[in-house]
Amino acid sequence: MGGIRFHYFCYGCLFSSLIWTFLLFIYFNLNWEKYTQNNVPFQGNPGVAQNFQPPITHIQKWFPEFLQQGEKFMKPVHKEFKKFEESQDLGRIFNEADQEIRDIGYKKYAFNLLISNRLGYHRDIPDTRDPRCKEKKYPINLPSASIIICFYNEALSTLLRTIHSILDRTPVHLLREIILVDDRSDFIELKDELEQYIANNHLNVKLIRNVMREGLIRSRIVGSSHATGDVLVFIDSHCEVNEMWLQPLLALIKEDRHTVVCPLIDIINADTLSYTSSPLVKGGFNWGLHFKWDPVPASLLNGPNGATEPFKSPTMAGGLFAMNQDYFNKLGQYDSGMDIWGGENLEISFRIWMCGGQLKIVPCSRVGHIFRKWRPYGSPGRVDTMAYNSLRLSYVWMDEYKEQFLSLRPELRKQSYGDISERLELRKKLNCTSFKWYLDNVYPEMEVNGPNAKSKVEQALFVNKSPKRSKILQQGRLYNLQTSKCLTAQKYPDQKGGKVVVKNCDWADSNQVWIYNEEHDLILANLLCLDTSEAHLSDSPRLMKCHGSGGSQQWTLGVNNSLYQISAGQCLKVIDPDSPKGYVAMAICDGSRSQQWKLGN
Repeated sequence: MGGIRFHYFCYGCLFSSLIWTFLLFIYFNLNWEKYTQNNVPFQGNPGVAQNFQPPITHIQKWFPEFLQQGEKFMKPVHKEFKKFEESQDLGRIFNEADQEIRDIGYKKYAFNLLISNRLGYHRDIPDTRDPRCKEKKYPINLPSASIIICFYNEALSTLLRTIHSILDRTPVHLLREIILVDDRSDFIELKDELEQYIANNHLNVKLIRNVMREGLIRSRIVGSSHATGDVLVFIDSHCEVNEMWLQPLLALIKEDRHTVVCPLIDIINADTLSYTSSPLVKGGFNWGLHFKWDPVPASLLNGPNGATEPFKSPTMAGGLFAMNQDYFNKLGQYDSGMDIWGGENLEISFRIWMCGGQLKIVPCSRVGHIFRKWRPYGSPGRVDTMAYNSLRLSYVWMDEYKEQFLSLRPELRKQSYGDISERLELRKKLNCTSFKWYLDNVYPEMEVNGPNAKSKVEQALFVNKSPKRSKILQQGRLYNLQTSKCLTAQKYPDQKGGKVVVKNCDWADSNQVWIYNEEHDLILANLLCLDTSEAHLSDSPRLMKCHGSGGSQQWTLGVNNSLYQISAGQCLKVIDPDSPKGYVAMAICDGSRSQQWKLGN
């Protein structure tokens, strides 16, 4: 009798355990804590870093330290995320919360916030320097640097990754301080949360808050007034510095305090946040007073150090440069009469060259920068500050050549540009040269129209003699497994902006043939690439000119025969398999038959 009771007791325990296991499973699935978009590295499946499968359940195989309950801030990326950092699935959307973060991110920041949050505050990036740069030696007693980062409504994860890249890759004895200047940001996460993070992690960071919106130009002046280092280094708030980035800049300034130096600016893709090397280019401008990149003349690369030698640049992009602090002040800092943003990079470039200094780009110093496709915020009152600032610099520095600008913008002739008497007095005090001298000696290749026209200067350009053609990996028709139809142009394969749909497969029609190459492009009829809108995923995929920059044109033929768009984080699906219209769209990857494709003949 006792044996029977014991057996029933065991069965009861087992049944109770199963009941509790089931209830706990339901509890964790229905009560998964919702994290705010600014500090969540991973939305959806918490195990996503190790296994990027659609989360059918939320059962946890492991629980990252920085997701533990009560942790307010995202911790540095741990070893278990190393593979995840470089994964093409980094932007995969698992649920509507992920979708919301991505959509809001593009609207607020003009880049992929979902990926930025998942990357964390520390990551490895490729060392893009020329191998000969790694052999260079620099003096130990270099000047100290104050690094000034001005920001307005920046994504917190991006701002902190900028800061940590500096702290991780800068010798402590060279870094006097990092100065953050908040230009009266609106976003709540940039208030107490940022202050607490700096304090809790004991970062060598000074945080200064503007009492009113000043703009980039005056904010940099504010930051410089708090600096105690020998050299001021200005960096945008969405950057990542590379290995040994600071020493080459400081070494040139140590040699000549009148030399202003810029790193070579690498490219961080706004859609995927992938880090890629930049070619050797120098700064220029056009007569609309817009900055542009110019090829580097071969003559500048013919020295014994070749492509590692610092070279002169007529202008700077403006986001990243280093300058002796005393020289910055003596040269007149920035024009504080300029407003918010625009034109200040050309103004300081002209002033450096015309007033006895020189501007150089240093190839052995590399800093990555997120190149956004639009500015996500404007100026107060929707004022065209670019035009206002350009007028100021033209009337102060360009002499008779301001007519080159005004002839393109005649509507600005009667527009006010404020009081420039102080800047004109500065030019006189510094005994600066004429703008004609600048054009003749610094930027001789600039073409001039009208009475001041000069003979065209022929220059041998540094050209890639044999541009690489991407290797073809697969070729054939994109066949949808549910509809048994092929993806093709709705109308014509050479129609830029044309939609794609599924139609009956025509095995004799070459206009249905896709090429898939090593750059992850999908090219229809060897003409146009399959493209998605980064900011509006609800828009249908279209055929666009192949730009070779990845992002919106980067696809993978992945798990479960899915056609996955890397920057969108979604898969291509047939909307209504029974509809003769054959419309397709991007959707959260779920492995359904409507999302399954095969490329082949």
